[in-house]
Amino acid sequence: MIKAVSFDFWRTLFRDVFSKERQEYRAKAIVNTFKGRVSLEDAFELLSMVGKEFTRCHIEEHRTLTPEDAVDMVTLQLGMELEEREYSSLAEEFATAVLVFQPEPIENALDAVKYTSQFVPVGLISDTGISPGSSLKKLLEIHGFTEFISVYRFSDEEGVSKPQSIMFEKTAEELGVTTEELLHLGDLEPTDIVGIKKVGGKAGLFTGVNLKYMTITTADYIFKDWLEYIEKLPLILNNHSDF
Repeated sequence: MIKAVSFDFWRTLFRDVFSKERQEYRAKAIVNTFKGRVSLEDAFELLSMVGKEFTRCHIEEHRTLTPEDAVDMVTLQLGMELEEREYSSLAEEFATAVLVFQPEPIENALDAVKYTSQFVPVGLISDTGISPGSSLKKLLEIHGFTEFISVYRFSDEEGVSKPQSIMFEKTAEELGVTTEELLHLGDLEPTDIVGIKKVGGKAGLFTGVNLKYMTITTADYIFKDWLEYIEKLPLILNNHSDF
């Protein structure tokens, strides 16, 4: 029996993992921080380097770097040091760009989370990038999700990312269930689906934004949109074998 549900963040509840506006905002922050010693073009190249290293760590090491790591990479590449105040300010601008240029919630995502909370406890398990968990939680609050979510797990705060088992095990424990009683919903087969299946839980692939894994998934359920999920959730929770 499923006794709790967790959701992914990017391309599950919110769109727009990458934003040109956010990238430009961060590039301009680099230019301003180094007071004209770095061109905007060079700043974009630095951010591209940072993005590639974030992705490498996520894929190869299953861990997430932080905004401070991004600043460290920039200063190391430039061979320049920053004063503590400048360092902290740049890291903060990296972290909060997502709040300046906000992604939009996916259609009916809030309804799905709210509806789920009427039946079982709800958690959120998210891998992060240069936008840390603190900023993502603020977005969830702004758009009304936090009222219905009781447990949060962000990879930058945990020190590891999905599919590592601890992400799901800690969430299940805090939700008061076993991992076998947890249904996790996300858009990525290698992280969301593989991760929850590895600890014996149920997996739901959300394909409303990302279609990449629809035909090759090992998920127990596939949902093309959140209205379909809302319609079928009572059957899933009641363990209907014909679903």
